[in-house]
Amino acid sequence: MNWFTIDDIEKLDTPALVVYPDRVKANIDMLVGMIDDVARLRPHVKTYKNKEVTLLLLAAGIHKFKCATIAEAELLAMCKAPDVLLAYQPVGPKLYRFIKLIHTYPDSKFSCLVDNAVAAKEISDEAKRYKVNINVYLDLNVGMNRTGIKAGFEALQLYMDCDVLPGIHPVGLHAYDGHIHDVDLDVREERCNDSFAPVLKLQRDVKQKGYPEPIIVAGGSPTFPIHAQRADVECSPGTFVYWDKGYQLGMPEQPFLPAALVITRVISLPGSTKLCLDVGHKSISAENELAKRIYFLNAPELKPIAQSEEHLVVDAGENHTYQIGDVLYGIPHHVCPTVALYERAYVVENNVLNSEWLNTARDRKITI
Repeated sequence: MNWFTIDDIEKLDTPALVVYPDRVKANIDMLVGMIDDVARLRPHVKTYKNKEVTLLLLAAGIHKFKCATIAEAELLAMCKAPDVLLAYQPVGPKLYRFIKLIHTYPDSKFSCLVDNAVAAKEISDEAKRYKVNINVYLDLNVGMNRTGIKAGFEALQLYMDCDVLPGIHPVGLHAYDGHIHDVDLDVREERCNDSFAPVLKLQRDVKQKGYPEPIIVAGGSPTFPIHAQRADVECSPGTFVYWDKGYQLGMPEQPFLPAALVITRVISLPGSTKLCLDVGHKSISAENELAKRIYFLNAPELKPIAQSEEHLVVDAGENHTYQIGDVLYGIPHHVCPTVALYERAYVVENNVLNSEWLNTARDRKITI
């Protein structure tokens, strides 16, 4: 029997997101085994968005987490995660919500990012107003060109400016190198080291000014094996819990197992060579080209040729034997935004549907 087969599949309406907890646990164990100290792990909650995986990570000795939304931060706090970094610069109403989180969940220590003086002053003013102290990490642009300030004199000045602002306290540097995802690990490592060198220099410069050595939070899944070899750097992979086809193809050196699938059925036969499946844009991450959205474990020969909101048309070739109602097990190319399309994941254990995990943090708001 295949690992992914669901014996009581007739109970499951499609499209559906399913997870395999044994594989999730194996992936967590593998991650812990790939680093010298579990305290250096700060996984990103964005991939899974539920309390069950958070509790498995906590049980594995992981106490630091990263997230991108207030809902993700609240989910972590609801699970009593001790250390939560909002890897985002809270501006406007988001800042008010962030401060409310700090008041509502005193058992969790929250921090956030900052990359400019205007936002730093706003965070400082609101922290002072609501009588809280907020640890901040300087968000560094190491080549992603999305957010962040380049490591250098201006970054050093901003770090020092944050130190004198009331209500906030600079504690570290955040360097996300998501632009580096070469399949060749040697090339990836070279590019990663080049982009990381200015971060290390800034860390030294901050320390030479008399400040405590800044914590460095660096990388995601593609550069995790590289940053894991550095002394003291905190690493922030996220996709490892579920893994996906994109990273399976692009990061072959990492041994993680696909642990989340999208299940779909054949609902129509629009031509002699075509099948129509119930897995549209609303069911699978669609930001990539059509050929890189979903891969079928039990039907690898199928070729996607068209997709709309609720349908995917695939070419099965002449003389195929597929019938209406046939079940297909698909690995998402990009699992993180795929999970965000589902309010729940159905749990499969011993090839049988067992329970459900609510993807609580897919919502923009939980309570705050």
